[in-house]
Amino acid sequence: MLKKCLLAICVGGFALSACAAGNSDAASTVASTAATPANAANAPAEVRQALEKFAPGLKVDVVEPAPMPGFYQVIAAGQLVYVSADGKYMLHGDLVDLAKHKSLGDVAWAQFRKSELAKVPAAQRIVFAPPHPKYTVTVFTDVNCGFCRALHKHIAEFNKEGIAVDYLAWPREGVTSTSGRPTQTYTEMVSVWCPSDRKDALSAAMEGHAPKPATCDNPVKSQFDLGVKLGVTGTPTIVAEDGTMIGGYLTPEQMLQAVRKHSEG
Repeated sequence: MLKKCLLAICVGGFALSACAAGNSDAASTVASTAATPANAANAPAEVRQALEKFAPGLKVDVVEPAPMPGFYQVIAAGQLVYVSADGKYMLHGDLVDLAKHKSLGDVAWAQFRKSELAKVPAAQRIVFAPPHPKYTVTVFTDVNCGFCRALHKHIAEFNKEGIAVDYLAWPREGVTSTSGRPTQTYTEMVSVWCPSDRKDALSAAMEGHAPKPATCDNPVKSQFDLGVKLGVTGTPTIVAEDGTMIGGYLTPEQMLQAVRKHSEG
C-alpha cells in the first residue's frame, strides 16, 4: 500500500527516460558532485519527516546526498526518489549524467541491493553451484512462473559455465490473497523450502510436479518482502554480484555475457 501511495504521487508528474551506457564509474560521480546545503546536518531528518508525514508508517531505507545539488537520494518501499533538503519537493525518475550518458540512480540501486542481499544467510537460499564458481547470481523465482521454469532448465549449463545460481522465493501472487488467506503459490513455495533436499524439491516443482504439502520455519515471506524492498516486480529477476538487475529469462550465452560485465572479480 505504501509503495503504491509513493508511486502514485510520483507518476502524477512527468518522467524522463534515457538510454544509459555502462555505469561502472558513476559511483565516483555521485560522491564528487553531491552538493552540501547549508542545513546539511538536519537535512536527512527533515527528509525522513517529510516522507513519513506524506505516507505514515513508511519505512525509509536509505537517505544520502544526491548528485543533484540541494537534493537527497531516498530509497523507500521499493522506490528511488529525490527529495529536496528542506523536505518540500520530491522528484521521481532517472537522474542522468548527460556528459557521461549514465543513469546515476542505477548505481544507488545496485549498491543497495548488494548490501541487502549479503544479509541473506546461505542456509535460507537454494543454491545450484559448480565446485569452483567463477560468478554468482541471485534469482528471485516463482515455481509456477513459466519463464522461471524455462530458466531452470538451463541450470546445468549455467553451472558448466562456472555460474552459481542462488534462488530466493518470490511468489508473484504475493503472500496472502485479498481474503487474507495464504496464496497457492506461497503455500507451494513454503513446501519447496521445507524439505531437507530443497534442490530436488525445487527442481520437481519447476517440472510441474506439485510439492508435497509441508510447513516449517521458513524464509519465503521475508524473501518476498526483500524482493519488494529491492524493486522486484516480476519473476524471474536476476541480480548480478555487483547488485545490478541483469534481466529476467536469459539463455546461458546471455547470462555469461551479463555476469562477466557485472562481476566483482
